[in-house]
Amino acid sequence: MIELRNLYKIYGSGENEVRALDGINLTINKGEFVAIVGQSGSGKSTCMNIIGCLDVPTSGQYILEGIDVSTMHDDRLSEIRNKKLGFIFQQYNLIQGISILENVELPLLYAGLSKAERKEKAMKALARVGIQAKAKNFPSQLSGGQQQRVSIARALAGNPSVILADEPTGALDSKTGKEVLRFLQELHSEGNTIVLITHDNSIARKAKRIVRLSDGKIIYDGPSDDPNAVVSADESGVNG
Repeated sequence: MIELRNLYKIYGSGENEVRALDGINLTINKGEFVAIVGQSGSGKSTCMNIIGCLDVPTSGQYILEGIDVSTMHDDRLSEIRNKKLGFIFQQYNLIQGISILENVELPLLYAGLSKAERKEKAMKALARVGIQAKAKNFPSQLSGGQQQRVSIARALAGNPSVILADEPTGALDSKTGKEVLRFLQELHSEGNTIVLITHDNSIARKAKRIVRLSDGKIIYDGPSDDPNAVVSADESGVNG
């Protein structure tokens, strides 16, 4: 499904060189629920941007469903994002001036679906997250938890190969955050491939597998219930 091969993302040069990703090798199989974890500056956001086809590596390969997307130009990356990836953002990223239904329809519009097809798929996605009754409402009329459900519906509408969730509970209270995490677990149980980006150990534990980054390197990759999954790089003694 996802394969990163000897991946580097380097900014600057000489004394100012920063290796945001420093020789990453990572495979995520279809149907997995993986949390990529790390503190600020660890490389997790850079990793997410590359997996999400929002950026390209300096060197190395990124293979998505057998396609090498490492050197693709922006227009081709945009097409891959639209067809294969669903995004759930911390701040929802909903457009305030259009209805909930229209927000969910947007990726389908870019994909070239007809108006009838867009509405059918968007309503099914809203029903899946239990918020179809709010289809005509605007984002400002919904609670934070409801808006995040709309964001999830938008991610699901195009039936993506991978769902990327970037700090999906960061703007929510603890109770609502737990509901969103339970829903991601349900999606995983239905066979969806989910990549969760977070700095929070308690959230990462909800995934089945944790990949922990520090200084652009993977310092842990394994089951989320292993005690080593949530210790820091200095404590773990693991490198590379």
